[in-house]
Amino acid sequence: MAEQLLDQARDLFEGQIDFEGQKLVEVLVNVALTIVGAIAFLVGYFLQDIKLAVYIGLIGTAAVFVLVVPPWPFYNRNPVKWLPVGGITPPANLVVDDKMFK
Repeated sequence: MAEQLLDQARDLFEGQIDFEGQKLVEVLVNVALTIVGAIAFLVGYFLQDIKLAVYIGLIGTAAVFVLVVPPWPFYNRNPVKWLPVGGITPPANLVVDDKMFK
């Protein structure tokens, strides 16, 4: 029972995302932080309140952090199929550029 809980916690915190998930995270971060920064700037400019602009920026950055840092399952939709580990022996006589390697 305890081992199952540890395995579930380990899987949750391990943080595996695939390459497509990394690409999605990069796009989400760039777009979301740009939008948050623009909104914070415009609100601060029109209301002439730097404190409000900073709070909007901080809250927006925290929201983006929660969106992209945890390994959410939709970041691992295309897992990489790795080759199995095997005890393959290298070829006995390998020729590269007319040179023989043993």
